[in-house]
Amino acid sequence: MASLRDLRRRIRSVANTQKITKAMELVSASKLRRAQERMESARPYAEELAGIMSELMRRTPEYRHPYLAVRPVQHRCLILVTSDRGLVGALNANSLRLALQEMSGETPTAVVTIGRRGRDVMRRLRKPLIADISNYGDRPTLADILPAVRVARQQFDEGLVDQIDLVYARFVSVSRHDPVLQRVLPLEPPAAAPAVRSLFEYEPEARDVLDALLPRYAEAQVYRAVLENIASEQAARIVAMHSASENATDLIESLTLTANKVRQTTITTELMEVVSGAGALAG
Repeated sequence: MASLRDLRRRIRSVANTQKITKAMELVSASKLRRAQERMESARPYAEELAGIMSELMRRTPEYRHPYLAVRPVQHRCLILVTSDRGLVGALNANSLRLALQEMSGETPTAVVTIGRRGRDVMRRLRKPLIADISNYGDRPTLADILPAVRVARQQFDEGLVDQIDLVYARFVSVSRHDPVLQRVLPLEPPAAAPAVRSLFEYEPEARDVLDALLPRYAEAQVYRAVLENIASEQAARIVAMHSASENATDLIESLTLTANKVRQTTITTELMEVVSGAGALAG
């Protein structure tokens, strides 16, 4: 059994760790609120793009942009979004599991990673990694993400891949964030356009506007996925740190109980030695 000094040292160590986990939980709670605000503020932009794109498609039904053409999938590109840091429970593991499952088929798949955790795993497994964006922080802009998206898009434009998919953790609630597979290219047209309040005339032609709009729409999808993944990361860290703090409390209680038993045993042993010694002297 450990000595009383060792037990007290372990109790202090666990208590110090508990202070850190509680602080990280509070910091993540603050960051989650801001991450949710950024995630929600990106939605109107994506929805407006979808509305304009639907309206332009309605006006030019005969025009088929290459980004809308579905072709046989002989080669594939996967954009994997993970966090840069750990301590997020199973968040990254779930996204990586889904990505590796998608890559296990017969279709050759290249990988573009956004986030250091995904990059490290793909390098360790020697997967065909063609681009990476890491250390993008808690407040990435669209410009921070664009280089990786453009590499994947260039592969599609040159015919090197026939489909681009996206894997990320969708934010549902603080305690739930689901790994999701979403197709980026070829684009899936929005189901229906919102009601048009005014009749707009587009200059230049509608198909020229559509040519410029479709790449922006694909980029907006990836950027929104990154924002959702950041919100999921902060939520997962809150849950993980809260669980760690509770486990630390249970461990401190257990160690304290053990330390009390050791202390009581030591006192009892010393008393018995004193009584035995006194009895021997008296005899």
